[in-house]
Amino acid sequence: MATSPASHHSEAVAARAESRWAWFVGAVIGLLLVMIAFTSLHWVMMPTKRIETINPSTLHLQGEFVEGNLGSAVEPDGSVTVRVLGQQYSFTPQCIVVPAGTPVRFRVTSADVIHGFLITETNVNVMLEPGYISTFDTTFKQPGDHVMPCHEYCSVGHAGMWARVKVVDRDTFFKQAQSARRQSCVPH
Repeated sequence: MATSPASHHSEAVAARAESRWAWFVGAVIGLLLVMIAFTSLHWVMMPTKRIETINPSTLHLQGEFVEGNLGSAVEPDGSVTVRVLGQQYSFTPQCIVVPAGTPVRFRVTSADVIHGFLITETNVNVMLEPGYISTFDTTFKQPGDHVMPCHEYCSVGHAGMWARVKVVDRDTFFKQAQSARRQSCVPH
């Protein structure tokens, strides 16, 4: 059976189109591999600028994560720092008070296993790893209450691991801070 010149032409057009698409897909794959290699080399040569470690077996005995130092505090420079400890199956403190409209720095760690730290309706979402201090900054726009659940399965009591964040008016927070270094959800 003889083939017509028109079918040879169609086959040649299809072969060229397939060849172009193969080159295009190959170029995209090559570009992605170059991007992966560049990013990998960049992170190897430029590691995270600040990694803070802590001994999880002694963090409750000395340093910034002793129980009396946990919660919200106004620092000498006027900034607000919140220190939280995650451990099976609770966060300490159970309720955190922060001011609205003010930058707040969170310093959080875990005493035992990996926990998730999430504050609902905000951009706060971080992993807590034993031996490392997670630090992040945020600003709460308006007063209100937020739930703070652990979102990383940490064992059988995981479902009950949550706390609260109470956002209060800025002036109220700083007025309360004059009478007590650590803020509490319990009225004075």
